Amino acid sequence: MRVENVENPYRKQPNFDRRFMLTLNKLYVWKLVEYERVVMLDADNLFLRKPDELFQCGQFCAVFINPCIFHTGLFVLQPSEEVFKDMLHQLEIGKDNPDGADQGFIGSYFPDLLDMPMFHPPLNGSTVNGSYRLPLGYQMEATYYYLRLRWNVPCGLNSVITFPGAVWLKPWYWWSWPVLPLGIKWHEQRRQNIGYGAETTMALIQCIVYVGIVAVTRLARPNIHKLCYRRTEKNISVIQAGLKMLAIWSILAAYILPFIIIPCTIHPLLGWGLYLLGSFALCTVAINAFMLPAMPVLTPCLGIFGVLLVMAFPLYSNGIVRALSIFGYAFCAAPFLWVSVVKIMTSLQVSLERENFFPRLGESSPPSGFNKLY
Repeated sequence: MRVENVENPYRKQPNFDRRFMLTLNKLYVWKLVEYERVVMLDADNLFLRKPDELFQCGQFCAVFINPCIFHTGLFVLQPSEEVFKDMLHQLEIGKDNPDGADQGFIGSYFPDLLDMPMFHPPLNGSTVNGSYRLPLGYQMEATYYYLRLRWNVPCGLNSVITFPGAVWLKPWYWWSWPVLPLGIKWHEQRRQNIGYGAETTMALIQCIVYVGIVAVTRLARPNIHKLCYRRTEKNISVIQAGLKMLAIWSILAAYILPFIIIPCTIHPLLGWGLYLLGSFALCTVAINAFMLPAMPVLTPCLGIFGVLLVMAFPLYSNGIVRALSIFGYAFCAAPFLWVSVVKIMTSLQVSLERENFFPRLGESSPPSGFNKLY
């Protein structure tokens, strides 16, 4: 159903988050009167089983993942034009809404849900009436999993996972896995349903570009480090400082730029593979342009690959052991990273002081046609 955006009257509240500007459009679900029951889902729900019994619930049913506040990431409702109109009226008169989003508004619209009985689906398949609390198994917060690395929620069947935590670690982002192990399961369901056609073309183009950068850099290696010529040593120190800063920023860009331009909702395995390839390709440019040692420049790339393996290891007994393993890896890798930085700075200083960049005094300077970047 195509709808017009519901104007959010809470957008000027002091604590309002602009990412919730359009979440009140969720109220339109009450207009789907051609259906007897509707199960409203947020995009970050991950199903472990088919919870068809939810369609047997009453006029409004939701899960309390907070002791006092139910979660609107999944709820059951009976569509009603009257309820929808009343909700719009409540918006007009400024009904209390703590967060300015659908969560706060719907929570204040059904304030007595906490006192309602727990939903148990009738065995005969009939539909119940009234409002009910849903067992926690229908909205298991992902953080419950990360402590034990398995599900053990003794509140109804373990049916649906939700990811209400940090916005930038939502499961659809490629970098969320293996930082959060459950992300790969969400992407597996996406692969089986809608696939990755929208992102595949861009990823293929980037891959070709990165391979081309590596090939061109390799072919141009004998000349790429000849950055410039100068007739005298006037302002040499300033030029050296500028080149040193340029080299440092080129290495940083090699690790930051690929992360930014990768399609953010691509599959994690493709995303991380593309990131490592892009970082390697751009690092080769810095290595050859400034005659830097390859291993120190590529050490962060190897370190990132290593931490991905540590985080993705599937046999941890629980989340605490996993976290300690990651911290242990970071502790052991830190000295190697520091040594790499020292080697890069030393090598860069030596290269700048040699005649590779600046000819000695008294030597003839190259023709003016070569007095440029090339």
